Amino acid sequence: MTGGAHSLRTRLLLTLVAAIALAVLAQAALAWRAALAEADALFDHQMQQTAQALRPGLPAWGLREYSDPLVPGQESSEFVVQVWTADGLRIFESNVGLGLPQRAVLGFSNVQAGGTTYRVLSVATPLQVIQVAQDMAVRRSLARQLALGTAWPIALMAPLLALAAWWAVSGSLAPVERVRRQVARRRADDLSPVDAAGLPAEVRPLVDELNLLLARMQQAFEAQQHFVADAAHELRSPLAALKLQAQALARAGDEAARTRAAERLAAGIDRATRLVEQLLALARQEAQASGAALQPLVLAELVQRAVMDAAPAAHARGIDLGLAPLEGDAAAASVRGQGEALAILLRNLLDNAVKYTPEGGTVDVALEAQADALVLTVDDSGPGIAPPERERVLRRFHRAQAAEGAAVAGSGLGLSIAQTIAQMHGAQLALLDAPRLGGLRVQLALPRA
Repeated sequence: MTGGAHSLRTRLLLTLVAAIALAVLAQAALAWRAALAEADALFDHQMQQTAQALRPGLPAWGLREYSDPLVPGQESSEFVVQVWTADGLRIFESNVGLGLPQRAVLGFSNVQAGGTTYRVLSVATPLQVIQVAQDMAVRRSLARQLALGTAWPIALMAPLLALAAWWAVSGSLAPVERVRRQVARRRADDLSPVDAAGLPAEVRPLVDELNLLLARMQQAFEAQQHFVADAAHELRSPLAALKLQAQALARAGDEAARTRAAERLAAGIDRATRLVEQLLALARQEAQASGAALQPLVLAELVQRAVMDAAPAAHARGIDLGLAPLEGDAAAASVRGQGEALAILLRNLLDNAVKYTPEGGTVDVALEAQADALVLTVDDSGPGIAPPERERVLRRFHRAQAAEGAAVAGSGLGLSIAQTIAQMHGAQLALLDAPRLGGLRVQLALPRA
């Protein structure tokens, strides 16, 4: 896997490293607060002990000998002590000129003096008032030392944790990288399954679906190869016939011969055009078979339209083409399907029936509504198809033999296209004997919507 803005490895590593950094910062903040609280408790206790030691008091009566009643003490960088007599005379100050308040607030308080903050404890006795103060900077300095002592091992462990995260992410994504290399080395026509061994559970379903897609593509690719080969084979004969008919037209000696040759050439062109149209329809329906979007359709409307489209060809050959009256809910019942595909299916069934029915024959169409399906039947009075041939005529390019054994002209694609569309719609297409007309019955059962 390569790095990048959307790289899964990069995102995981950045997330883990950020989480480690935030954890270190949070630990440092918690250590600072804990150390500051510990320093406050420790120094408050020391201030209380200092004040307790001074409770016996200083001999105020002895101080009256001095002209200046203030007795300066030795300056301390840690604690500041002031003592007042009961009548408010300050008799002792360890740091002269510090500027602490002249009035004491009993208990603990924070006081601003000398550009900094002092923690002050004031204690009253019967003879005097004792005030002990400490610069808060001393406490913060101690808290900082304690916090650093707690946080630096974690800070040193952070790079090791980041390295462990990189190792874990790289190891977890190694199978994905293996699959990527495997796919990258493939040829364009290699559609074999991808090896999914060792993949994480979150990635394996994706590779399984990819393998299913490759299998479908392999089937489609093979079908396309067979189709191209079969189409090339089937087109060779009509093109050769067209060439011969064109040569015959060129060699025609009189007008009548040229007219006959031109008619044969036009008929050959029509047959080749029909074959190409059926080939294109078959290729289109096979391509759509795996991803068709189905919608509710009223089948009776499609059948009526198909009968109307086939009527001119039937009339030209004197064939009685009719649709039986729709009974029950057959007129309004719907199926799920593709309108264009079903129209092609119905048109092929009716075209085959009209094409292979002798002139003056009959083609009957009926639509019946059953409990779970709509059943369409197309009966004709033609020669029919021999029972052993009925399964094979549903395959492409297979020309059936009539029931009497006579060859039936055609490209062998009409019923194959119908079978492809029927399978796409989950329908059943069956070839039977027409009980009344004696020819072929084509029965199509489509599931109801």
